[in-house]
Amino acid sequence: MPIERVPGKDVTYYLIAFDEDGRERTDDPDGLMSQQIVAALKEKSVTDIFLFSHGWKGDIPTAREQYNRWIGTIVSCTADWDRAASVRPGFKPLFIGLHWPSLPWGDEEFGSPGVSFAPTEAPDLELLVESYAQRIACTDKAREALRTIFTAALQDVAPATLPQEVRTAYDILNRESGMESKGEGAAPGQDREPFAPEMAYQNSQQQVSFGGIDLGGILAPLRQLSFWKMKDRARQFGESGGAGFLSSLQTATESNTLRIHLMGHSFGCIVVSAMLAGPAGQGKMVRAVNSLVLVQGALSIWSYCASLPFEKGKCGYFNTIVSDRRVKGPIVTTQSCHDTAVGSYYPIAAGLAGQVSFVPGELPKYGALGAFGGRGEGLAIKDITMVPSDSLYRFEPGALYNIESSVFISKMEGASGAHSDIAHAEVAHVIWEAALS
Repeated sequence: MPIERVPGKDVTYYLIAFDEDGRERTDDPDGLMSQQIVAALKEKSVTDIFLFSHGWKGDIPTAREQYNRWIGTIVSCTADWDRAASVRPGFKPLFIGLHWPSLPWGDEEFGSPGVSFAPTEAPDLELLVESYAQRIACTDKAREALRTIFTAALQDVAPATLPQEVRTAYDILNRESGMESKGEGAAPGQDREPFAPEMAYQNSQQQVSFGGIDLGGILAPLRQLSFWKMKDRARQFGESGGAGFLSSLQTATESNTLRIHLMGHSFGCIVVSAMLAGPAGQGKMVRAVNSLVLVQGALSIWSYCASLPFEKGKCGYFNTIVSDRRVKGPIVTTQSCHDTAVGSYYPIAAGLAGQVSFVPGELPKYGALGAFGGRGEGLAIKDITMVPSDSLYRFEPGALYNIESSVFISKMEGASGAHSDIAHAEVAHVIWEAALS
């Protein structure tokens, strides 16, 4: 991608694209962006890198649009920029947006709830098959299973129970996906209950309205698989191409004075966490980064803890980030009650009946970071509230801050609610404060 200029701002950022296998794309007419970034680090006296990862954005135009808004909001916080310049002599930031191929959980082909599956309005069967094969498993067995599922949906989208051939097709599709079911605390994509198509189907029938997300019908288990496969892809990308890119940034300069700040949104929180933890959560780093901000994270609340409440002695998948102090400064997360994507859909997608509701005051086994914050033993947790952009947080290094942000992350938009309502000065101020702590 060419170097991007934020609309209306005299600020540029690097948009670097990777393929689904974690390899930097080589079809950029301007050459490898990673090489241009490394050259810039050596030539332009950069003091701070701000590196961002989007969540479920499927293509480069939508990723570009999101980074334009995020980075544009950050550079508009002139008081924060001036403060950084005062405490960091020669302050010169470099902004980087990562693009990794991700897709939503599957509602986009089918429109809003109540879409017709009448034969005269039927979607292209083979197009659907190939679209979901790309998300879940590109094998002949997976394609045949998808063909069976979609054909059944076109005939009867809401039978009393799943036909036997559909249950069998779902079981095949789950096996072909290569994902395992290891319970909460496992790697993202594997932190789920054993896949049970009929349970997923019946559970979706009981839950008819979750922020406008259509969870009913014979395709509910398919959307569930797609959701967890995107979590798995985010982790794999972070552990491979993402971690390698971070290492190249840290080794590009001999001095350890270069400060690196990571920010992820939604599934992007998995990406940046996996970049720090490395393969299987046990990789090695050149050195710690300086701050980590996780905005409306679509990953487990137990990801960073030292011991799971449901399985004592087993730590969260990303615990090494905390135990090895891979972040010198604070780890900061945001939560909003208006985010229906992580508040409502996330626990349903775990595949366990009864996990949608729980006793007030208790934490769910399957809960998202963007709804409940980081939780569990071994964390220096501080629960606070988001403040206006002219206030100071005074974040402490080594602490994990959960910031209740419902006042600012509040604009409801479609099925996901306020999940993507994050381009606010108050959110940008959190990133600045974490970087300057």
